[in-house]
Amino acid sequence: MSTTLEAARAEALFVSTLQPSDRPAPDAVRDAVGAVLRRFGMRACVCQVAKEFGEHPEAAAARMRWALSAIRSTFPVVASSRPPRAAAASAGEVMSVRDSACTTSARAAARPAA
Repeated sequence: MSTTLEAARAEALFVSTLQPSDRPAPDAVRDAVGAVLRRFGMRACVCQVAKEFGEHPEAAAARMRWALSAIRSTFPVVASSRPPRAAAASAGEVMSVRDSACTTSARAAARPAA
């Protein structure tokens, strides 16, 4: 099961310049994730991932599988005593929210500064 933090880290790794063929060490994965999130933020990562899935779905799917695998091995999940949360939204609902966030941020970036 994927957590929100795990998904954010995977999206940041997806956007990074690290390549699966580099076989990056855990320290390189941590550094890349931190640098991308500080530089671009979560929203920009989500938008870039959505763009890549729209333009190159097969390549994007393979890269996301690698990113999730690398994140899961770099940041192992620690068992929690908290009860599980309610079921997550469907993929369509998540993409709808993400698409709207990307459109909103693109509009905001296109506005001239006051």
